[in-house]
Amino acid sequence: MKLDICTWPDDVLAAKAKPVGEVTPALQQLIDDMIETMYEGDGVGLAAPQVGKSIRLVCVDQTGPKLRGDLRVLINPEIVESEGEVESEEGCLSCPEFTATVLRKERVRVTGLDREGKEVCIDTDGFLAIVLQHEIDHLDGVTIADRAGRLKRNLYRKKAARWKA
Repeated sequence: MKLDICTWPDDVLAAKAKPVGEVTPALQQLIDDMIETMYEGDGVGLAAPQVGKSIRLVCVDQTGPKLRGDLRVLINPEIVESEGEVESEEGCLSCPEFTATVLRKERVRVTGLDREGKEVCIDTDGFLAIVLQHEIDHLDGVTIADRAGRLKRNLYRKKAARWKA
């Protein structure tokens, strides 16, 4: 089932998400729904807070909705190691019509659990590293609008307020 995506500056996007305690059938359904929502939204990543669930869960697929060739689900993901710096031009399903240049780590090591609850470790660089950092930011209550400069963020805030009016 496709879920509604929360848009900035929704409060759930600003909150630090809570760790997932156990893998349940309800969590598996949420994962399936998030994957469908991510692909239908033409996204390469989706974090649970973006669909109104303040838990530490992300789905990513760096190949995108057309190829669907690298789907990864991470429960309680954590960046445990990083190095280098790279600038990334990013968009976000929760920040429609907004892009920002974000400074990211060039390489990351991310640990967490897969959808079956088994431990995983991803060592990566390039686009996947950027996507993982972007989605983990959501779990910490940070969006690309928050990472943008003050002027750009304030202009976007005015635009977003008109959409909600």
